[in-house]
Amino acid sequence: MTSFAKMKRNKSSLSHVVQQSRDLLNQPMRQRSQLPTPVASFHEKKARILQQLAIPDEEYIDASPKGSVDEAIRPLIDDINRVEGFVTTSSCAGRVSVFLEGHKVKDESRAQTAGVGGKGAGGTWLFVTHEPVARGRSWIDALAFSEESSAVRGPADRLIHFKFEPMILHILTTSPQHAQLILRAGLQAGFRESGAINIDDTTPMVAIRSLGLGFESLIGCQAASDGRRRCLVSADYLETLRAISDERFVENENRIQRFRDAFLLAVQGPSPRTDGWEDAASRRERMRAEGLRRKAALEIEDKAESVRDMPLCENEAPCESIS
Repeated sequence: MTSFAKMKRNKSSLSHVVQQSRDLLNQPMRQRSQLPTPVASFHEKKARILQQLAIPDEEYIDASPKGSVDEAIRPLIDDINRVEGFVTTSSCAGRVSVFLEGHKVKDESRAQTAGVGGKGAGGTWLFVTHEPVARGRSWIDALAFSEESSAVRGPADRLIHFKFEPMILHILTTSPQHAQLILRAGLQAGFRESGAINIDDTTPMVAIRSLGLGFESLIGCQAASDGRRRCLVSADYLETLRAISDERFVENENRIQRFRDAFLLAVQGPSPRTDGWEDAASRRERMRAEGLRRKAALEIEDKAESVRDMPLCENEAPCESIS
């Protein structure tokens, strides 16, 4: 088969996967009883992954700057990994980071250089947190800016970025049906850029993500001449970025909870809980009933108030006003 024919076939396959993802929003959620039994090879992969996740945080190492699973997302990961046919392979609960770009290209013979806006080739994490950033200057002080300046940077200066990234979760599944179930849960929860990242019919990989919730801004640069870091924006601007990131953290947490609820509902079905938990449908019905009760109580109170305000006849019984 020619290279052109292979490219055409791959493009057609990817287009089919994209269309399937879009169609999921209009399909009913599959229940666990309809899912195929996981194959033996998947059980082996899942066992290896879970063994690594069971390592204590102080000994666990991954590719992230934190180096371990985020506590904020552990309950969700545990819920997913308890279900047959699913296993999480990588995750981030959401984070704010400030990073210094990698070195710029000096000549074409250089072995490694950072891409535009990239952290590779000597880039450095200056600040990372998986929780809302506390108000104040402590996080700004950690960036070690030597001065605030609006001066134009030099061509070899390296830029400093402020970035908020929402939750991203990669899940290995044992069948296309499993992949579609968890993908639909993600799309319903607001993770609109979720999708299958491979087309392997044996063990599809699904990414749950919401790129539209993230944002990035340039805030400074590091001089190539002396290595000093200059802040290119005002303190008010930095505070605005911090406040926006806190708002995004709240929405990110809401979407994570909606995703968890939708996934558990899909694989378990609605069930009574003794710990006060309720699914989204039950919560809506309860809030509707409470609203109706409050409305009825207010109507009764209004009627009672109108009766109390009516003038009294000589026998002190309520009556209509007499001219």
